[in-house]
Amino acid sequence: MPLSAAGNLSIVAAADLGSLGGRAGVPLPFHWEMPNPAPQLAPWLVVLALLVLKPNRSAAAWLIWLALIAGLLITQIPLGAPSSAEFLQQAAEAMVFGLAAVWLVAPYLRCRHRVVTALCVLLALEAFGLLTIVIREFANFSNGQSAFDVLVPQAMVLGVGGLATALGLAVAGWLCRRGAQAVRIYLCLLVGLQGMWLLATLPIFVVGLVSSGGTAVWSEFFVPIVTVAGVNYALLLPFLILSSASVFYRERLNRLLHVAPPTPPMLITPDVPAVALKA
Repeated sequence: MPLSAAGNLSIVAAADLGSLGGRAGVPLPFHWEMPNPAPQLAPWLVVLALLVLKPNRSAAAWLIWLALIAGLLITQIPLGAPSSAEFLQQAAEAMVFGLAAVWLVAPYLRCRHRVVTALCVLLALEAFGLLTIVIREFANFSNGQSAFDVLVPQAMVLGVGGLATALGLAVAGWLCRRGAQAVRIYLCLLVGLQGMWLLATLPIFVVGLVSSGGTAVWSEFFVPIVTVAGVNYALLLPFLILSSASVFYRERLNRLLHVAPPTPPMLITPDVPAVALKA
């Protein structure tokens, strides 16, 4: 298979057919082009650009790479999904980049009201996640594939996941409003994410239940949803651990959750009776 400098590859099929014919077939020309690495590198460059923002001009801000890489490694864990559901993994990767962006622009997302902050988190997560999808799938658009086949499935999963994440953070912040202990935040967020995913997909189950005449199996609905919510929590977990380990990001998470940092216990010193001094 000789390859020319222009990337023109000549493929010749060969097989020993004995007395049935020749060993080599007709050469088939094939033009090979080097893959463009830009779509894969662009989301990383976006995160790098966010580190240039004034609130992120600190060495501690660069720890976001640890959470980002850990989240992307989680998306590579096989969960038994069919190959046709590859868009689920791609949507999960987009969500990880979106979470990294939320942690980096957190100082701009905090508002006076908890609901408005959750809306800002949702918009930032969806915007950066969708930007990641569009950039990575730009080559497929250029090859003539329709936007529905390439973009819409990933955007739908990202949309539901981003909504559940933003509302889950808001619920966890409300449940932990009296204290910001890490374990309490983790547990409240786990419960909040499960509840948000169930509420977001419950109408779909109700429609299926009505259309099937009440014969739908509850486990066929709840087990996949609980699993997806668990994956959503696993993608968020590296950023929570980062916030627990780094004071820089802990303050940002507390502001997004509208919770006060845990107050240290008060030290009570016993009263020392005054000693009368005799002249």
